[in-house]
Amino acid sequence: MKKQDITTYFNLSFRLGLRQIVSFSLNNPQLAWTAARLYLSFRLGEQKRARYQRQGVQIPPMIIFSITNNCNLDCVGCYAKVLHHSPEKELTREQFQDTIQQASDLGVSVILLAGGEPFMREGLLDTLDEFPRMIFLLFTNGTLLDDAAIHQLRRQRNILPVVSIEGDQQDTDLRRGGGIYERANEVFNKLKENKVLFGTSITQTSQNFELVNDEAYLVDMMEKGCKVFFFINYLPVNMESNELALTPPQVLRHLAILEELRVKYPALFLAFPGGEVELGGCVAGGKGLVHINPLGEVQPCPFSPYSDANLKEVSLLEALQSRHLEIIRNSSERLDESDGYCALWKNREWVEVLYKNEI
Repeated sequence: MKKQDITTYFNLSFRLGLRQIVSFSLNNPQLAWTAARLYLSFRLGEQKRARYQRQGVQIPPMIIFSITNNCNLDCVGCYAKVLHHSPEKELTREQFQDTIQQASDLGVSVILLAGGEPFMREGLLDTLDEFPRMIFLLFTNGTLLDDAAIHQLRRQRNILPVVSIEGDQQDTDLRRGGGIYERANEVFNKLKENKVLFGTSITQTSQNFELVNDEAYLVDMMEKGCKVFFFINYLPVNMESNELALTPPQVLRHLAILEELRVKYPALFLAFPGGEVELGGCVAGGKGLVHINPLGEVQPCPFSPYSDANLKEVSLLEALQSRHLEIIRNSSERLDESDGYCALWKNREWVEVLYKNEI
């Protein structure tokens, strides 16, 4: 599939997702109004991106922004801990805010905030309050999502908190630490009580696959108030954990399960890789997303920690015009994801050579 077709698919997926949120939020007028307003903002951003596209500049609809390396947990097999650790200084609050402003000006509509633990960044919600027309997906372990933060989220409805778990209590506490699953459930209850739209992120492995794809388990999560589900295919960051990766049959079965769930239930079910598997190509490098690490380095994706531009030194627009990102966008045959594995991770030696060589 051509690059622009993948970009169009990514835009369409976001539009449909926002429209679905409007539909299942009609019993909550304030939330439905917010979703409708954000839908219109997304369409305006889409028009901005189209104008840049006509000028030969690829602006992604979404940026994954790892805003800090700091975390209060020490999860087993954490890719951020392995790939993104650095002694260099992270972006200041002013630089962080300026980066979001630049993204907004370019037409980026969605920023997925990750870490580390995003709430380790001081004044996070106050900073995001400056951008009411942008959509923020805030991935958190939930342990720092206290009553004060939930009270702010009741007002800042353009922020969707996404609490990460691993399935049930046994799997979650085994990877994240004792008591984390119980704490996540406390947060789910408080978010539901305060009528805050929220989601969950589930890292699915070959071991927990049956549980997290079980309809009864997902219905229970929906009854807890969860309306958005992100399924992240486990990425082995070392040889010792290769057996945890999904098998190709599991990848295809998972996508089929999601199609059935989308028809039956008023919730969003998203998979990464998901549409990439269906399309056969990677959406990183600007087709659908890029990654900014806590130091301000612009990278193809979180699993490809290479960069030729730092936002402390250049603008986001300049960084997105990287020749390296362009090569990645135009390498769809090499960056095939039909097996459900991250293409850039499979081809990490090629990416490393690409970034080390002068172009």
